[in-house]
Amino acid sequence: MSISPNTIAIKPLFAILTAVSAVGLFTTPAHAEPTGYNQLSFGTEVKQEVDNDEVTASLYKKTQAKDAKTLANELNTVINQALVIAKRYPSVTVSSGQQNTYPRYDDNDKIIGWTGQAYINLKSSDFTATSELIAGLQNLLVMDNLNFGVSEAKQDAIEKQLMLKASQSFQTQANSLAQAWNADGYRVVSVNLNAGNRYIPRPMMGYAKMEMASDATAPNFEAGNSTVTVTANGTIELVK
Repeated sequence: MSISPNTIAIKPLFAILTAVSAVGLFTTPAHAEPTGYNQLSFGTEVKQEVDNDEVTASLYKKTQAKDAKTLANELNTVINQALVIAKRYPSVTVSSGQQNTYPRYDDNDKIIGWTGQAYINLKSSDFTATSELIAGLQNLLVMDNLNFGVSEAKQDAIEKQLMLKASQSFQTQANSLAQAWNADGYRVVSVNLNAGNRYIPRPMMGYAKMEMASDATAPNFEAGNSTVTVTANGTIELVK
């Protein structure tokens, strides 16, 4: 997001303004263009910790067969069974993931069989349903990973709030710098607002790439939190 050049006056250090000061002591021409001189570039950062409200997971089936067709049928059968179970949990978004098939060789480089893996992916803000679904898939699939983060809708809402705070922080810093350099004011040359990474997923330790026992119960989730960050980087021109 960019802001076009603009003129901003520094607030006087004293509360009492006279008619003389209002004439232009702390202001600059409304449409003055940057001169390229007396410019300062700097950045500010604002952040907020938020509760993770989304869980993502992937599970897979790995098997072997003597020929590729039999292997594919076995994988597809298991994945289809898993998708049927998943339909019982409408609050969980389920999608088919990648499927890998590769040959196995003997010592003479002759193909003696095939190995394959097929995945399904889960995403939801309903932690209870996701936990129950994972437990329900325990006899079919193996857990590959389980992560927690901030949903896109929540992330966007927080970023909008932080962009306002970052803009205010940039202006406050600009005023301080202008006063430090004994300037009458400043004009904005450019400002860029940037959000950080969507989030860094928090892994659920103890489940990644582990086969669940046949008598496993639904895991208890501790989602934790993430930090949302927005930076404002730009350039101002001092007006003297």
